Amino acid sequence: MPEGHTLHRLAAEYHRVFGGESVRVSSPQGPFAPSALRLDGRLFTGAEAHGKNLFLGFEGVGWIHVHLGLYGKVRFGEGPAPAPVGQVRLRIAADGHYADLRGPTTCALIGEDEKDAVQQRLGPDPLRPDDSPEPAWQRISRSGSTVAALLMDQKVLSGVGNIYRAEVLFRQAVDPHRPGRELDRAEWDAIWSDLRGLMRDGVRDGWIDTVRPEHTPEAMGRAARQDAHGGEVYVYRRAGSPCLVCGTPVRTETHAARNLFWCPTCQPPRPRHAP
Repeated sequence: MPEGHTLHRLAAEYHRVFGGESVRVSSPQGPFAPSALRLDGRLFTGAEAHGKNLFLGFEGVGWIHVHLGLYGKVRFGEGPAPAPVGQVRLRIAADGHYADLRGPTTCALIGEDEKDAVQQRLGPDPLRPDDSPEPAWQRISRSGSTVAALLMDQKVLSGVGNIYRAEVLFRQAVDPHRPGRELDRAEWDAIWSDLRGLMRDGVRDGWIDTVRPEHTPEAMGRAARQDAHGGEVYVYRRAGSPCLVCGTPVRTETHAARNLFWCPTCQPPRPRHAP
């Protein structure tokens, strides 16, 4: 499933391509067709991302709420839009540009109140400049659930997926199995700040890189990572490989129905009697 930086990149691209334009809207696949008719010819007012949710605004009508889920993809193209191929749920087009949305979990026309209700259910997003880490801290600091599970709960924190979860906990030397209520405020503030920086890099670059300069392939004289997700990482999908910092084999397990990766040496459990 795409992580939050992907949705923020998509929002920026939709705004760049269609912002301020009267657009043509259609649903070649069919399920969104009645709503597409209401939007066709309307002014595209902008796009916004919150966590893994994308909102596309139309003057006088409302918003298209998109959640890509596991299989959703967006493709932008130039020139006249070709005949749709495959399951195109939503096509937006203007002179010389088009964007096709395929396979989303959610593609629905909603009003302002419904948009607000969706966002009220979401935790703060490290990529939204005005979002505060405080609401997430209030939930984490009272929870007996593991930090690993809490970081993936979109009601607690928005936009963080399996890669950012694994990598930020490694970078901050936090045992992923530690209960949220055993995290101290300084550790949480460091996690939030690190996520903001890493995810902003993801928006800029289009992929996830998390290793510090001293651990890049060039600095260490090692082969670059070969993975469809791209980018250099410390532990994500590196199970059994030596930790880039200490050499201990990276471990993995199924945790809250998702694969968890960590280094048991760099992320040691905190003794129960420690403050």
